[in-house]
Amino acid sequence: MNRRDALSASGALALGLLGTKALAAETGHAHHDHSMHHDHGAGSGNQPLVDTAAKCVATGQTCLAHCLVLLGDGDKAMAECAKAVSQMMAACGALQSLAAQGSRLTRQMAAVALEACTECEKACRKHADKHAECKACMESCGECIKACKAVA
Repeated sequence: MNRRDALSASGALALGLLGTKALAAETGHAHHDHSMHHDHGAGSGNQPLVDTAAKCVATGQTCLAHCLVLLGDGDKAMAECAKAVSQMMAACGALQSLAAQGSRLTRQMAAVALEACTECEKACRKHADKHAECKACMESCGECIKACKAVA
């Protein structure tokens, strides 16, 4: 068997295993026993923070994609918005992860995300009347700001 055949076979095997696992999860026949899991409460008090940070990341991805299309069309007015959204997504992604883990760093990251969301909300506000993506991002940042203030 040559190297190309070996790589093809390995790739096919990996895809087959992934497909089998996904099908098992979809049909409820996964082999993992969840009955032994216990809720230790890690991050459970932070669920509002986790949820609002996740929403910011999701709406930010849509907003950033929209900004990039407009920038590609020559609309340089979207540059500030794109930069603010990108930074917000990085901060909120980290916040979401830390808050979900119940990390001792959550409070500090909430302070950083608060600043990033404030800047993003301000940048998106300039375009919210023309672009639904910016409006949605601005609104989710507003929600995350409230959640961050409660923690930071």
